[in-house]
Amino acid sequence: MSKVSRRAFVTGGIAAAGLAGLAAAGVLAKRHGLVPPDNGGIWGPGTTLTYAAQRLITTRSMAREFPRSMISPKPFANSVDPLGDDFKHHQDSGFADWHVTVDGMVAQPASLSLADLKKFPPSSQITEVVCEEGWSYVAEWIGTPLHEVLKACGASPQARYVFYFSVQKDWWESIDMADALHPQTLLTYGMNDGELPVGFGGPLRLRVPRQLGYKSVKYVTRLTVTDSVKSFGKGLGSAEPEFGYSWYAGI
Repeated sequence: MSKVSRRAFVTGGIAAAGLAGLAAAGVLAKRHGLVPPDNGGIWGPGTTLTYAAQRLITTRSMAREFPRSMISPKPFANSVDPLGDDFKHHQDSGFADWHVTVDGMVAQPASLSLADLKKFPPSSQITEVVCEEGWSYVAEWIGTPLHEVLKACGASPQARYVFYFSVQKDWWESIDMADALHPQTLLTYGMNDGELPVGFGGPLRLRVPRQLGYKSVKYVTRLTVTDSVKSFGKGLGSAEPEFGYSWYAGI
C-alpha cells in the first residue's frame, strides 16, 4: 500500500468512524427524547449530538455568576427596529398596562401585569450576556423565575417547551423544560438596581443565561406552554433556525 493510499485509507476510516459515531449518538438521543427541533439537514447529527450531550451533562449546571465589581460600566445595547405607536403608548404610561399572557398546556391561563409578576418571590443574578456576534457584557438582572409562573399557572407535566413572543413580530423563541424550569431563567424587569431599560428589553425580557444572547428575547408579551413545535413557524423551534442559527445555543 503506498503512502498516499495509506493516508487516504486512514482518513477515510476516521471519517467513517465519525459518521458512524454520530449516527449511533443520534439513535441514543432519539431514544431519550434529546433531539432538537432543528435536527434536519447536513448539520443535524452534529446539532443533535451537541444538544443531547449538553443536556445529559449540564441539565442542573448553573451559568457563572459574577461579583458586583465586575458589572460592565457601559453595557452594550444592540439596535432594534422601531417598536411602534402601541409600544410608545405603553412607555409613556410607565408600562402600567403591560401584560404577558400565559397559555397552552396550563391549567390556569393568565394575563399578568408587571405588578403581578413583582408579587412573586424575586430573584437576581449577575451574569454575562454573550452574543454570537462576539460582544458581551456583565449585568445584574432582577425578575421572577419562570418556573414560579409556570407552577402558578399549572403547567402540564407533559409539556416539553415554552415558546415566548416579543412585540417584535419576527422575534420569537422557545426553550425546553430543562431551561424553562431552571432557577436562573428569569422574566426580567430590572437591571443593575433599576428598572430594565427599553434598550435592554424593558419592560420585560426573558433572560436565559445558559444560552447565547438571542435566546434572551426582549419585550415579551406571551408565553405558550406546549408539547410540540410543529404549529409554530416552520416547526424548527424558533425564528432563529429559519435564518441559519441554531435552536439550541448553549454556552
